[in-house]
Amino acid sequence: MRCLIFGLLLLVAGFAQASEYVIAVSVDGMGTTYMQRLIDAGQLPHFKQIEAEGACTTNARADYDMTVTLPNHTSMLTSRPVKAAGGHLWTSNTDPEEGMTIHSNAGQYVASVFDVAREHGRRTGLWSTKTKFSLYAVSYHPDVFGYEKTSEELTASFLAAMQSQPCHFAFVHFGATDAAGHATEWGSDLFNAELITVDHCLGRMMAQMTNNPTLKGKTTLIVTADHGGKGNNHGDPAEPLDYTIPFLTWGAGVTAGDLYALNAATRRAPGADRPDYAAKHQPIRNGDLGNLALSLLGRNAIPGSRINVRQDLRLRPASLP
Repeated sequence: MRCLIFGLLLLVAGFAQASEYVIAVSVDGMGTTYMQRLIDAGQLPHFKQIEAEGACTTNARADYDMTVTLPNHTSMLTSRPVKAAGGHLWTSNTDPEEGMTIHSNAGQYVASVFDVAREHGRRTGLWSTKTKFSLYAVSYHPDVFGYEKTSEELTASFLAAMQSQPCHFAFVHFGATDAAGHATEWGSDLFNAELITVDHCLGRMMAQMTNNPTLKGKTTLIVTADHGGKGNNHGDPAEPLDYTIPFLTWGAGVTAGDLYALNAATRRAPGADRPDYAAKHQPIRNGDLGNLALSLLGRNAIPGSRINVRQDLRLRPASLP
């Protein structure tokens, strides 16, 4: 009975499944300025392809209050702000203490994209190059949790898993760009080399989406970042180089276009501003990711979420089904 009622609600709301699989990629520290500079120089061909063929913006926003890794990734997965009203309240950026979860920190259960997918029998997975992403394994128990030290090893692990038993929602985190920025600086030769490596990894993922019969025509790719950076750090939420990030989509259910133009009725391009969560016109944020993924899969919004809770972020013109 519960499934029947939910199915009717989906029909009333007008939700339609655009994908059977969603691959969400976060490139840690990939500020727009550094990504676009390399695209324009012809050094990121797969990012360039996504920009040309996908629904994208290079003017999305990180969380208003914090531009650090774990808080923003938690926003991606829960579609909640960090500290604003209804926030998930996870502000630490280190490996979680034993027994600590997002829920124990918040004093209540904080639902995520993993919960909704699992409730509907969908397989989920998370891959990361940072050990602190164990936070999501202990908090949400995805069907697959992969940790590898390098982007190349991570990609090989992910591709093997998706080939044999694909996840309907897969979250892939590349952390080497962030590590390079801290070690040298954002936009350094080392940082650029790591981003070029990520581009190569994206190309392999896109090839699998195109060539694997199970995934072909049924998979949507979302690529974004937790924050950018300036100098050797990224902790100033009021710094444009820290808070300005890309939000790129490509694949099933996506037509080429500017995301703000496609969503003129519900989102407003912020220029160089940093709107808070009370602003009447919201920008596209990395926190849109969780509820966007679920809308592509034809599933309801994350319980308790605050960002894209209406699941109205469109990846194609309203005139198209």
